[in-house]
Amino acid sequence: MQSNKMYAFICLLIFLSMKNGFTQVLNQSLVDPTRNREILIDYVNKEGLQTGEFESHYMDEYSNYSADNDAINKLKESLAEYDILIVLASWCIDSKEQVPRFLRILDLAAYPEEKLLMLAVDFQKKARDVETDFLDIARVPTFILYKEGIEKGRIVETPEKSLELDLLEIIE
Repeated sequence: MQSNKMYAFICLLIFLSMKNGFTQVLNQSLVDPTRNREILIDYVNKEGLQTGEFESHYMDEYSNYSADNDAINKLKESLAEYDILIVLASWCIDSKEQVPRFLRILDLAAYPEEKLLMLAVDFQKKARDVETDFLDIARVPTFILYKEGIEKGRIVETPEKSLELDLLEIIE
């Protein structure tokens, strides 16, 4: 029980720091020594995902994803009650496919952008300036939903049904 409280507290701190004007520089990159490849690292935003090798995937997947309108309408009702953390990797094909689709769903559902936090990790699923061990990330992307600082569910790597239907299962 104590570890659950600590986990919720840390998650809450992350979201509060971003909402309160945390001055973390966004969209930084580095050459990952594991594969000698430039990657995004630490906090990123949509603009960062529209650059570099992620750009063409982002534009294609975002523009061409056909979301379930009934699910989107249901998401509009209560998704904004949740904070969302996306842990992604700019080198990962699943991230290149699923993250733009997920962001399109959020846009269609009129999800408030200030409640979204995105964190890019390296090949070891680590960030450079952000502690990630407590998140227990095994595969990317991982979409984590929080309500009042408590994790309510996650979608790991690829959805079981679809991103919007999996989201609905978490919030219903």
